[in-house]
Amino acid sequence: GSSSKRLKDLSRCQLAFLAAVLNPLNFVSRTKTCGELRSCHVGQEVTLCGWIQYQRHGLFLVLRDFQGLTQIIIPQDEVRRMPTGDIEVKAKTAEVLNSCKKLPFEIKDFVKKTEALRMQYRYLDLRSFQMQYNLKLRSQVVMRMREYLCNLHGFVDVETPTLFKRTPGGAKEFVVPSREPGKFYSLPQSPQQFKQLLMIGGLDRYFQVARCYRDEGSKSDRQPEFTQIDIEMSFVDQAGIQCLIEGLLQYSWPEERGPITTPFPSMSYAEALASYGTDKPDTRFGMKIVDVNDIFKSAELGFLQNALNMPQGTIQAICIPQGAKHLKSKDFESLKESAESQFNQGILHFILRPDGTLKSPVSRFLNEKQKSDLIKAVKAEVDDLVLLAAGEHMECSILGKLRLETADLLEARGLALRDPAAFHFLWVVDFPLFLPKEKNPVELESAHHPFTAPHPSDADLLYTEPAKVRSQHYDLVLNGSEIGGGSIRIHNAKQQRFVLEAVLKEDTELLSHLLEALEYGAPPHGGIALGLDRLICLITGASSIRDVIAFPKSFKGRDLMSNAPDYIVPEELEPYHIQVAWPTAQAEVKTN
Repeated sequence: GSSSKRLKDLSRCQLAFLAAVLNPLNFVSRTKTCGELRSCHVGQEVTLCGWIQYQRHGLFLVLRDFQGLTQIIIPQDEVRRMPTGDIEVKAKTAEVLNSCKKLPFEIKDFVKKTEALRMQYRYLDLRSFQMQYNLKLRSQVVMRMREYLCNLHGFVDVETPTLFKRTPGGAKEFVVPSREPGKFYSLPQSPQQFKQLLMIGGLDRYFQVARCYRDEGSKSDRQPEFTQIDIEMSFVDQAGIQCLIEGLLQYSWPEERGPITTPFPSMSYAEALASYGTDKPDTRFGMKIVDVNDIFKSAELGFLQNALNMPQGTIQAICIPQGAKHLKSKDFESLKESAESQFNQGILHFILRPDGTLKSPVSRFLNEKQKSDLIKAVKAEVDDLVLLAAGEHMECSILGKLRLETADLLEARGLALRDPAAFHFLWVVDFPLFLPKEKNPVELESAHHPFTAPHPSDADLLYTEPAKVRSQHYDLVLNGSEIGGGSIRIHNAKQQRFVLEAVLKEDTELLSHLLEALEYGAPPHGGIALGLDRLICLITGASSIRDVIAFPKSFKGRDLMSNAPDYIVPEELEPYHIQVAWPTAQAEVKTN
């Protein structure tokens, strides 16, 4: 019928491509994979290839490939069977394609092995079902993203250079020596400038699965080199970018993870900080931060009064459900130590007793109305734990940190707070355009990057009170992790130069190419970059992005398999006109 007619309309190349997609065994010697044999295949003769997972009594072999396991029975005089699975393959011939020496660990997902050992023998770790599942899912998601962007919305996939130049602002960059004396390339933090130049060049809709580099060490969700889905559009506003990304994720989302609902909810930066103490809130559970300034204005506690007398002083609280039942004294001490070591700030705790009274070391300093008002403000119930912090507004992000730490503690004790199968997306918007520098609060730095456009309502403030300007910057958050960030860009050369020179005090000579390009009729444009590693990590439930990257770096940024980075002999450095200045102790070792 109609389907056969559609097939006739396809070209020969399209048919060949379709056949390859439908049959992944084209062009190879195997006829079936180890994961596809079922009872309907009984009686067929098949050719299988793979690795021997294990053997038993010399009679049974379990063969493994990228699709699964199949049990092979070696014919014997006495027929024996293993009751595992519906299918066994009776061996007719067998050829050993290569031998294997003793493995450093068994290729089984339930066998515990250190991450360092897994990374040292990454090529063996890749044989595990979990790693292969993660990488195949990653591939499928990226392919669907390409379909959505290119085939459905007319985007052009453009590769941008990896060797670039040092530019101001943002993260630290890796430098690469060149053969010109004293001159170096830099590895770009992202394709930010190139994608803006592509918009100026009239490409209109660009995307790239881009490699990015930051010389800032590694964390569980970050490493020195990583991958972004990088997107830029011309003649677009913030709502247009957000709508595009919601559709992109909905289209590429794995079916086995259930559908996702759009549009995603939105929250201002100010609201995120006030309610969650962070600009990337995990909204899968409550425990919101509550402002309790008015309750303690007359409290006879010195540190509360000191906090309220600060320029941005505040007193805040969170309620931890059933905290008194599930947390122990050592947990309270751990939370207090965390507050002191990370924020140099103390916290108070209260427990609501069954009789409605509050148990706390400072109860005697509070009157009954203050206690009652605190219980109402945080909506505490019996056996709930209330944590209270006081300080300057930004310092009270301590409660955002403790909110997550206590959630981890409660879940470790069996209380379900965050559904691991739930995916809560959130747009965080209305960021400030600039923030005070941490080391010198009198000076300003970009909250996102120096090419971010001011909010239209605050455009005039840019020239009078830049610290008060909101930006057209938006972050996409999933389950408390930032998985994307973007903005509408400054497309006016004069405004861009003012931001760089007058506000950020940057050397514009380093960005002269971009400033000049903006003078040639740059269109309004904006974009976003999605962190592919973080996104796939959250989808698969992996504990680290290293579990969704084929060949990742260690926590210290090293490749434990090849031992990179490594030394280079002086002769190989000569063409680059550089010498290594060894620390004294290390130089002695090298000379000895």
